[in-house]
Amino acid sequence: MPARPDVPLAWVERLRSLFEGLPECYEEAAWTGVRWRVGHATVAHVFGGEDQLFRITFRAEPDEVLAFEHLGAPYFKVSWGGNVVGMLLDDDTAWDELAELLTDSYCLQAPQRLADLVERPGMAG
Repeated sequence: MPARPDVPLAWVERLRSLFEGLPECYEEAAWTGVRWRVGHATVAHVFGGEDQLFRITFRAEPDEVLAFEHLGAPYFKVSWGGNVVGMLLDDDTAWDELAELLTDSYCLQAPQRLADLVERPGMAG
C-alpha cells in the first residue's frame, strides 16, 4: 500500500488562516492529515490519499450535495455521511471558492450562536 503524502505546508497554512477567523474553530491532527473542528463537530479535513492526490472534505447543505455529486472533478460526494462532500486540491484549486464552501461548512457544524457571528457572501453580517 503506497504511503499517503503530507499536505503541502503552504496549503495547510492557507486553510489555517481561514479557520483562525472563525469563532471557536480549532485545528488538530487527524488520523491522516489535519482537520478543523468546532466543538466536537468536524468542519473540514485535508489529507493526502494513497493515490497521491490531495483532498479536503467538508459539509454542505442537502441540495448542494446532489450538485457536488454530479459536477465531477474536482468535486466529489463522500460515501459516508449524508452531507459530506469534498474537493480535490492541486495547483489550480480555486481558493476563494473553497473558502466560501468551508465557511458554509463551519456554519452548518457550529452552534447557531457562533454561526450568527460569521459574515457570509450574500448575507448581511
